[in-house]
Amino acid sequence: MPSKLGGQIFIDVWGLIAPNNPELAAEFAEKAASVSHDREGIYGGQFIAACIAAAFSASSMDEIIAAGLRVIPADSEYVRVTKAVMDFHQAHPDNWRDCFQFVKDNFGYDRYPGVCHIIPNSAVMVLSLLYGEGDFSKTINICNMCGWDTDCNVGNVGTIMGVYKGLDGIEDSWRKPINDFLCTSSVIGAANITDIPASATYTAAIGYKVAQTERSDYFQKILTGEAPVFHFEYPGSTHAFLTEVDDQEDEAQIFIENSEEQALNGQRSLKMSIDRVTGGNSYRLYQKTYYRPADFNDNRYDPAFSPKFYPGQTVDVSFAQSAGNQTDIKIRLYALDSNNQVYHYGDWQTITDTDWANISYTVPYLADACIEEVGVEITPLATAHGGLVYYLDSMDFQGQPNYQIDFSNSSLEEWNPIHQEINQFTYLRGHWVLEDGYLSGSMSGEAAECYTGAPEWDNYEVNAVILPKVGYHHRVLFRVQGAIRSYAVGLEEGNKLVLLKNDHGYQVLAEAEVDWKLDQSYTVNIQADQNTITVSLDGTKYITFTDDQSPYMQGQIGFGNIKGSRTYYKSYSVSGIAHR
Repeated sequence: MPSKLGGQIFIDVWGLIAPNNPELAAEFAEKAASVSHDREGIYGGQFIAACIAAAFSASSMDEIIAAGLRVIPADSEYVRVTKAVMDFHQAHPDNWRDCFQFVKDNFGYDRYPGVCHIIPNSAVMVLSLLYGEGDFSKTINICNMCGWDTDCNVGNVGTIMGVYKGLDGIEDSWRKPINDFLCTSSVIGAANITDIPASATYTAAIGYKVAQTERSDYFQKILTGEAPVFHFEYPGSTHAFLTEVDDQEDEAQIFIENSEEQALNGQRSLKMSIDRVTGGNSYRLYQKTYYRPADFNDNRYDPAFSPKFYPGQTVDVSFAQSAGNQTDIKIRLYALDSNNQVYHYGDWQTITDTDWANISYTVPYLADACIEEVGVEITPLATAHGGLVYYLDSMDFQGQPNYQIDFSNSSLEEWNPIHQEINQFTYLRGHWVLEDGYLSGSMSGEAAECYTGAPEWDNYEVNAVILPKVGYHHRVLFRVQGAIRSYAVGLEEGNKLVLLKNDHGYQVLAEAEVDWKLDQSYTVNIQADQNTITVSLDGTKYITFTDDQSPYMQGQIGFGNIKGSRTYYKSYSVSGIAHR
């Protein structure tokens, strides 16, 4: 195929997990890029991965580019163009626009067929690395101003420069507006809400496994998932926390920053400063756990979400106030149900000293809720015109969900005219709408599937009321780990109730005879306890099965059907096995 840019735009991670080892990074990159590309497309992936790996300890940009050139064939077009740009820079080091004109005249899109060919874009990346003179902002600005495939090019160049210069070399003007927030587009809606520290942890954990080594400090707990989800140990990290003043007439301003001033675990915490406070007013520090279309001004990459936190789960917080504060405070944890615009609160706790307070709140069972915020509400007991300072050492989400959704109370979220999602759901494929108080799903041919919940749910019970409308395949999914790994319980052709496992395709694990009919409601109960699955229909137990063949132990829930079937879903509930 033509050497499109895709072989290098997604390749950064291989350089990040192989610091100071360009050859290993290139080896990984070759395998990844070759799935969808060949020749120059692969070489570009190898070049970028090697440059990133070299940037961890390189002393110059020439050294970084040389590392990238060493891992690809010397007679490749990629090398020829890179060296041509390097030669032009050496002869004309002062004006990057002259170099871009040289690139455009000799290596432009007109000379390379296909869409977004890799060669013109690689040329402007090398150009920006050379003319950027080691400055992060200057480098990515030049790369962007050259045009062509700007987001991909700047992404690769930004990774090289970010590793090369480190956090101190990236201006706050780039970091603060992002506030660590990352949004992704996948079928796992809860995983689409993430942040830079979480991504860094995931990447670093793989890197340590590749290097066959581990840490001996608090970072080891972070890498293995033993530390709280939100921990602030990375310099500058904010985990996308947000602030809010409860009284709209209160003109106080709230600032957050990563700080080494106080910490309970590790060396850092999130510092919250309020420039002035009014006694009795409330100020919130929170994590946003669900996003809606109104939260975005650009959704061209089709985001869709499931909440990161659910009724029944527990939030744990470690919180302290500064010794310089001039008033005691009351604090309580809360969760905002944005479907009903109701705040649910834990008990008040009064803090009169500077000791760390460990606070927990378990959100009760709720019906038709969507938890959009989880956080700390702070109420100073007296006015302090000089301001107050607080510290959040960590926040963690624990426990199993305990909630119910009736689709007659649900809503459709419109991202654009051709992209609509059911509140809290993502879908793999199919036509999913709200119809007559039901969730309706259908598709001709392939499987129609939609999902909700969190990927870390493990032992839980699902109850779903379903109404088969058309066809002979009507399913409730559980322990969904994506499009190719899940379990399902279905009413199937031949008056059967079946338990299926999706391992790159569905296979029947167990089945029972039931006399089911179209246009008749049924309550499907599924209990997933460790690797044993129990299935009941309308209160009668039909299937108990223990999966000893690489069982799926965690995952979301969902709904689906195949072969042109159409299914109505009235409601569902999820609860941890402990809630039985």
